[in-house]
Amino acid sequence: MAGRGTLHNLDHRFSGPRIEVVDDGWQQDADWAPEFMKSAPQTQVREIQARSIISHNQSPDVPFSRSINPYQGCEHGCIYCYARPSHAYLELSPGLDFETQLFAKLNAADLLRQAFAKPGYQPQTIVIGANTDPYQPIEQHYRLTRALLEVMLAHKHPVGIITKSAMVLRDLDLLQALASQGLCRVMVSVTPWMRHSGENWNPELARGKAVWR
Repeated sequence: MAGRGTLHNLDHRFSGPRIEVVDDGWQQDADWAPEFMKSAPQTQVREIQARSIISHNQSPDVPFSRSINPYQGCEHGCIYCYARPSHAYLELSPGLDFETQLFAKLNAADLLRQAFAKPGYQPQTIVIGANTDPYQPIEQHYRLTRALLEVMLAHKHPVGIITKSAMVLRDLDLLQALASQGLCRVMVSVTPWMRHSGENWNPELARGKAVWR
């Protein structure tokens, strides 16, 4: 399906009885397919007011304990994304819903200011985008990630960013200002496309011992 990462909209983990459409090979036309598979669904964004904005984790496998996700769902639609099952908590599918039914937390920056102002707040690095990409396409319009960085800079608060989008360069002014004070780290996820034939292919690449020539 052009523009989408998956063809399916499977039931989420909390749903009850489910029905799955399967092509058994007897039908030779596309009439058997459900409507959502016949055309790519459009992205829908729901603007919400979040109750809180900083998430906490105690996992020994995660090198940070605080994170912010200004968006729920992600239009990048990476089929391998570990965040897909989180849409189940919204009664939505980890399939197409995850990449087409998005939520924008309009009050993200205000909530962050309130959190910083609470008595006894102890600064620790907050990672933006630990679950969904803070620079997915709708950030171009909502600018929630930029607003969060502005709050971080105003409070001289350490921040990390995880993204796969070149849109992060839009906020280079804020990132440089934070980095000059040792307060910022940006981590970029790169998904390579590997060919299995051709003059550039090295069989050792699959074993992590070679790079593209």
